[in-house]
Order: sequence, then structure tokens, then C-alpha cells
Amino acid sequence: MVTIENYLENHYIHRSNWLRAAVLGANDGIISISSLAVGVSAASQSNDPVILATVAGLVAGALSMAAGEYVSVSSQTDTEKADIEREKKELQQMPEAELKLLAAIYVSRGLKKETAMQVAIELTEKDALAAHVRDELGINELTQANPIQAALASGAAFTAGGMLPLILTLFVPIQGMTYWLYVSTILFLMLLGFISAKTGGAPVGKAILRVTIWGSIAMGISAGVGYLFGVTI
Repeated sequence: MVTIENYLENHYIHRSNWLRAAVLGANDGIISISSLAVGVSAASQSNDPVILATVAGLVAGALSMAAGEYVSVSSQTDTEKADIEREKKELQQMPEAELKLLAAIYVSRGLKKETAMQVAIELTEKDALAAHVRDELGINELTQANPIQAALASGAAFTAGGMLPLILTLFVPIQGMTYWLYVSTILFLMLLGFISAKTGGAPVGKAILRVTIWGSIAMGISAGVGYLFGVTI
């Protein structure tokens, strides 16, 4: 017998919200802090300015990511709640039209008209609002936005990702730091791609390639800016 527990054991969609926020945060933490360190180290003669810049960037970035994620996901939640309230009113004011709309949705998914109407009637009798929220609005408990969860995942992941290049700046001499940062960050991004793909059940190679390419571009531009201005700190 197939149950929701079996579904969650064999699929990864229930992880999509926090996993998206965590991968975004960690990726941003690695790339942002590494790019910042690369840019500053390219124009510095000692480690101190690099360390100061990365610490400041790490704190500001983690708070910004958490706040930004909370605000953006809250906006999504507000929209979902508004749509649900609108759906409640429509079910009260025009239940027949809503029943036909629900049946039409099932027809568009491949059911015969008679079958679709019967399914719509039975689901409406059980919980009309839940049926419309799920099938008309596309909102369900597995994918519904959670602002707090997203904010915590994003902020914590940014901190974890940003700590990796920060630790490197503490021990690597300024001479050659740019190259150390570049190589190590590529490895960090590859590791992130591997972990995120495994956690989400996605292809590993594609995930690694995606984060590595964009990370390389970001750091390359940052280093170029540092060399371009040629400012010695």
C-alpha cells in the first residue's frame, strides 16, 4: 500500500524549500566571500585588509541573506494566503462554477468528462477548499513556503560557506593568496554541488559543473577589478 510516508522516503520534493535556500546561501557565501577576498588580496600587501574585509562581508552577507530570504518568502506566503481567502469567497458565492472549474482541470489532465466530474464532486464533498487550493492554485503542504525555515537555512548556509575562504585567508600568505583562493573555492563549489545533488536526488555532474562555472566567472571578474584599479592597501 502506497502511503505519504512511502512517498517521502522515495522522493525529495519535500526538501525543496529548505534545500533551495541552503544551496543558495552556501553558494552565495562561498562565491561572495571568496570573490571579496580575491579582489582585496589582489590589491593588498598584507593579510590584514583581506581578513577584515572577509569578516565584515561574512557578517553582513549572512544577515542580508537571512533577512532577504525571510522577506521574499513572506511575500510569497502572503500571496498564497490571499489566494486561499479569495478561493474561500468564490466557493461560497459560486460553488457550481467552482465545481465545473475543478472538473475542467481534471479533464485537462487526461480524465474523461464524466470521470472528472465525479472526482470533483467527491473531493468537493470531502474538502472543497483543500481540493481547489491543491489543484487550482497548486499549493500543498510539501511545497508551501516557510519564511522562518528559509531564512535560517539561508543564513546558516551562507555562514558555513563563507567560513571556508575566511579560514584560508587566516593561514595563507598574501603572496599567492589569490591563486590559493581560486583553487580552493573551486573545490568548495564542487563539494557543494555534490552535496546538494545528493541531498536532492539530482544528477551530480550537472550540479558540480553549474556551480563551478559560475563561481569561476564571479571570482575572475573580482580579481580583474582588483588588478585593474591597482590600489595598494
